[in-house]
Amino acid sequence: MEDKSERSDRQHPQAHVDIYEKQPVPFGLVRFGVAPDHPEVKNVINTFTQTAHSGRCAFWGNVEVGRDVTVPELREAYHAVVLSYGAEDHRALEIPGEELPGVCSARAFVGWYNGLPENQELKPDLSCDTAVILGQGNVALDVARILLTPPEHLEKTDITKAALGVLRQSQVKTVWLVGRRGPLQVAFTIKELREMIQLPGTRPILDPVDFLGLQDRLKGTAWRQSTMLTEVPRPRKRLMELLLRTAMEKPGREEAAHWASASRAWGLRFFRSPQQVLPSPDGRGAAGVRLAVTRLEGVGEATRAVPTGVMEDLPCGLVLSSIGYKSRPIDPSVPFDSKLGVIPNVEGRVTDVPGLYCSGWVKRGPTGVIATTMTDSFLTGQTLLQDLKAGLLPSGPRPGSAAIQALLSSRGVQPVSFSDWEKLDAEEVARGQSTGKPREKLVDPQEMLCLLGH
Repeated sequence: MEDKSERSDRQHPQAHVDIYEKQPVPFGLVRFGVAPDHPEVKNVINTFTQTAHSGRCAFWGNVEVGRDVTVPELREAYHAVVLSYGAEDHRALEIPGEELPGVCSARAFVGWYNGLPENQELKPDLSCDTAVILGQGNVALDVARILLTPPEHLEKTDITKAALGVLRQSQVKTVWLVGRRGPLQVAFTIKELREMIQLPGTRPILDPVDFLGLQDRLKGTAWRQSTMLTEVPRPRKRLMELLLRTAMEKPGREEAAHWASASRAWGLRFFRSPQQVLPSPDGRGAAGVRLAVTRLEGVGEATRAVPTGVMEDLPCGLVLSSIGYKSRPIDPSVPFDSKLGVIPNVEGRVTDVPGLYCSGWVKRGPTGVIATTMTDSFLTGQTLLQDLKAGLLPSGPRPGSAAIQALLSSRGVQPVSFSDWEKLDAEEVARGQSTGKPREKLVDPQEMLCLLGH
């Protein structure tokens, strides 16, 4: 569970917050989702650590809610329960060939190079020349960047030893990022795009035809009408300008030299919708993706891609799907909207279950970055405090972790405390020192528990 305690700490001086987490280690998406070459994004760990050191906050890792302890059991033990378990599944492509070797989700690939225990068996085959990523969001760009970054540039990051070994042997030279719609609808942000454009030893491939007419739109009314906005948000406009410059303008001398000597390339393929993963002749892998050429219908947010009837095949040996995440139901007692992939709620209050709350992606769907999710969590925290003040939560004493620890002990579950985590943290940092890495992540939960003497 994600922590909301710092806000409630300041606003409710008697509040005690216990955090239950499935992994033996804390920090969730910051540890297992943020790319290894983005260490500055992980600084939020310092804030989380401060919160965990509060005498009124406790971390219980290696406890899977819904398996080791149920939500009704938690509700019995606490005045309020907040579910913040995110979106741990990926959206399926639902096309023929998706099950072939050489096809996997970007989510699993990210988990693999970031040391998420459940993804350590992935072993992606990078012996092919071309990879195709289906999707054009920040996760897709992260995956493309990791595939194309010279391995020596990753040596001093916290990427796992196993992943670095595989990337060193990689034969991947070209990565295509495929999207159903056009440049105006890309989901990535300017920082990630700029990193790709400046990636050492790599050049971008953008087809100027995809950008015809975009310049006029950027300049005035046509753009405003097309997006149904009186004014384009500045970040989106800057993103489009960078894409346009890269696609249409002659590069400067330095950039031209950089691209001319590049041995690897990445490109954006717009107006293409995947229909099938094509098998290799022996049927033991992927040989390409069959794409339907699309055109756009509608305006603004309602713009959708419709097939034109034209098909084309894009050869590749690796297919990574990055078309979104989805949450799973956690416990039969918790309502779940499987169509939207969220827990039905009003401002974080779970529908028809008093004292139960949700925040983050499981509350509003898998969109936004760490900052958005934190803001959203603060809002749920505020809602909970309002209900407490209004007398809507149970008033008598509740046993809290004492009751849950007794249950876990009777079930043979050994929780990992925050001070246990600090021992694992010290071990990771020590292992990383010999190779100049910030840490060498432990990836095997059994090894973690052994190191702690559990």
